[in-house]
Amino acid sequence: MNALRSMVVVAGAMTLAALASGCVHPLSMGIFTPVPVPPWVADHIEERIKYQNDHKTPVLPPIPPGYRPLCEDPPDRAEILRTMNRVVRGVPYLYEEFRADFEFTVEKLVDRVDPPRFIPLVGPAQLHHCHWKCSVYFNETLESGYPFPFQIKRRRAEVIYIDKDHLHLCVTGPDAQQSVTRDMTGVRP
Repeated sequence: MNALRSMVVVAGAMTLAALASGCVHPLSMGIFTPVPVPPWVADHIEERIKYQNDHKTPVLPPIPPGYRPLCEDPPDRAEILRTMNRVVRGVPYLYEEFRADFEFTVEKLVDRVDPPRFIPLVGPAQLHHCHWKCSVYFNETLESGYPFPFQIKRRRAEVIYIDKDHLHLCVTGPDAQQSVTRDMTGVRP
């Protein structure tokens, strides 16, 4: 009888502690209780999932003998805008910042292929450096409605350097080169 009484007292104490702590509440929805999430959290999650290959170095097939590869893939406008500094997240009607009327200039700074070397997890490869200088011109608007309304518009310029380096595998013979190219691209040379 004493054991039963002590178990009832311990169970009652645990129930009281759980109800008092806020973990279990008779009017709550348990794990389905809605949690407020700021609207920019979804944007950050989407960018992280959608553009996850922006900062990864691709591994390409070997360079054929006598061929000089060129940097033929300049950064596009969306990639340049993603690389730019973010607009300050303001408080509506107190401080807001906007950007509009974008103009882009892209110029190639470096186009160079390093000699072959061993790279861990890849093997023998050549690093192809492709560095770009991107100048972005835009109108920046700073706006406030409280305590007194004002709006400032000014022309701004921002320079961004983007590295789009990639690796080219190295092989010794022409037969090995054809087989590696075939395996990587699925196309017969």
